[in-house]
Amino acid sequence: MPNVDQLAALRERQELFLATIAEVDPTAPVPWCGRWRVRNLVEHLARVHHWAAAHARRRQETPLGRGPFDLPEFYAANAAELRDTFAELDPDTPAWTLSDDGVPGEERTGTVRFWHRRQALETLVHLWDLRTAAGLEYEPGQAAWSDCLDELVTVMHPRQLRLGRVGPPAAPIRFVADDIEAEHLLHASPDGAETIVRGDARSLALMAWGRPVPEHDLTITGDREALEATLAAGLTP
Repeated sequence: MPNVDQLAALRERQELFLATIAEVDPTAPVPWCGRWRVRNLVEHLARVHHWAAAHARRRQETPLGRGPFDLPEFYAANAAELRDTFAELDPDTPAWTLSDDGVPGEERTGTVRFWHRRQALETLVHLWDLRTAAGLEYEPGQAAWSDCLDELVTVMHPRQLRLGRVGPPAAPIRFVADDIEAEHLLHASPDGAETIVRGDARSLALMAWGRPVPEHDLTITGDREALEATLAAGLTP
């Protein structure tokens, strides 16, 4: 992946997320996130920022309570806490990270830098959720979506496998982003013919994250049923 200023991307996405909250009905549904409404989405991202800040410090987070909350105020406070944490800590300081879940203690290598990327991409996906639920556009660019897909394939799905939450796909699945000339191979059983999914980086990342993508935006070669079963099992928590 090209070098990305993840902290700058995080700040930019947090600021747009906060600004968008005022434009969206808090009771509007976010149908691709189950029974969630916009209020649930905003509270979720705020809580994730708070949780990630604690993990960066290798501490258990302080419970935030059940609410109800003033959504802009609640989100702004937890977004600021995360940025302040990153400003205070050296990026190479050891931290609790998702990459180390299920890994023996002596093999853990996670640092604060992990959370720069993880929270920038968490915010990217949920900013898309928020703006799409309101009928608003959001386009961060091809490189951001490719980074999002790369993290899913190299970090999030391997963690799901390590923790025993899902089994490996029955056959390899290769995501091919035609607009940015990037490929991402999903961890899989070596048996079976490879399934290839082609499209632009945005469509591939959204599909892998379980978001709706028009069928005509993707070209699938191989076992479509196996692909659908893998996606249904969950590539992410």
